[in-house]
Amino acid sequence: MIINNVEHPKHYNREGAMECIDEMMLIFGVEAVKNFCLCNAWKYRYRAADKNGEEDLKKSDWYLNKYKELSNTITTSHKSFFNFDE
Repeated sequence: MIINNVEHPKHYNREGAMECIDEMMLIFGVEAVKNFCLCNAWKYRYRAADKNGEEDLKKSDWYLNKYKELSNTITTSHKSFFNFDE
């Protein structure tokens, strides 16, 4: 895995642990993480001109690609740790 500020930031990859976004899928489920990805993609596009420019645009693209990847998975195999519907 390549550790960099766009694809796999060090602060979201603790040594010996799973990456934060993977843990989020286990806890909240794929659908919640898909929504998180869409919101983050929007946030990074929105702020790019005023904050980190090209890096933020790359982060936005990463989240859009992650959203597409998760959209192609079978969501029933990734149930949420929490049952928010009860």
